[in-house]
Amino acid sequence: MLEIKDLEVAYGSITALHGISLKVEKGKIVTLIGSNGAGKSTTLRAISGLRRVRKGKILFEGQEITNRPAHRIVCQGLTQVPEGRMIFANLTVLENLQMGAFRQKSKQEFRKDCDYVFQIFPRLKEREKQVAGTLSGGEQQMLAIGRALMSKPRYLMLDEPSLGIAPILVKTIFSRISEINRQLGITILLVEQNANLALEISDYGYVLETGRIILQDESAKLKTNSLVREAYLGGV
Repeated sequence: MLEIKDLEVAYGSITALHGISLKVEKGKIVTLIGSNGAGKSTTLRAISGLRRVRKGKILFEGQEITNRPAHRIVCQGLTQVPEGRMIFANLTVLENLQMGAFRQKSKQEFRKDCDYVFQIFPRLKEREKQVAGTLSGGEQQMLAIGRALMSKPRYLMLDEPSLGIAPILVKTIFSRISEINRQLGITILLVEQNANLALEISDYGYVLETGRIILQDESAKLKTNSLVREAYLGGV
């Protein structure tokens, strides 16, 4: 569904991605793991059209989307849930969902999609009229994912969904990510520092280190890989 070929991205004179290549198969959950500064978020931002690509290609369903404007990429069915959630703090939960549904014309479709978001995240239904900035970190992450779903994505990218969230809610959010993939058939590319959880729910994984992919394999095999265990799973 998505293919990256020899991707190079730079911030001024500093190269962040050194010619990486990866594939994401339709209907799968693929994870990118790595330490801070490895280039994980930069990869997502390049796919989303938020960071200019210096060299290489990004293909979505065989069509090149390299350096295409971000709003056009969303219209093609690729949506990103950004690191730090980036919700509209001064708007209510419902208004945030409306912002995510900017492409929709039908009120019936909007209601149907809203109902699904409230079904998968019941807490958001309870706080429908609450100002989003007053939600807990976990609830804001639920809202960020829900807002992304309102754009009817076929391919969803999540950037550090566990960041700054209470451990008890992290497992809930990860189980919902699996549910979204299973129920809606949405292909997911997941960037996550919690490698254990990421490899638990994904089908395939890539290990990124200083802008280069140093390892790739089925997630179950990466979990037992000695290098991955030592560097990202606490040696367990």
